[in-house]
Amino acid sequence: MPKSKAVPFSFQNGWLDELDGRTGIAQVMRLRFDALTYDLGGTDALSYQQRSLVERALWLEYWLADQERLLATGFELDIGKWVQATNSLQGLYSKLGLAKAKHTKDITEYLSSKAKS
Repeated sequence: MPKSKAVPFSFQNGWLDELDGRTGIAQVMRLRFDALTYDLGGTDALSYQQRSLVERALWLEYWLADQERLLATGFELDIGKWVQATNSLQGLYSKLGLAKAKHTKDITEYLSSKAKS
């Protein structure tokens, strides 16, 4: 079965893995996935539930940006859906603990930064 070249219109489990990795959108979404999971301690540290929430957060983030792009090009925006999606995204981020996310340095980075000081 061929890989998808676009983010699905409605959420589907596994949508991120189904994107054709050669496309720009797949590469951008992979970078976002990596950044988000890095903030949470890395993919290997995440539970199934956390990975599921990450996938949903990325889809919602994409959907919101797409709605804003459409609005900017003259299309109508269902503000109720946009607000609901924004609140849902904030809830997912909160549930994931990103309000508290903090990059920690490994010992090599820490010692290197101290040597430069």
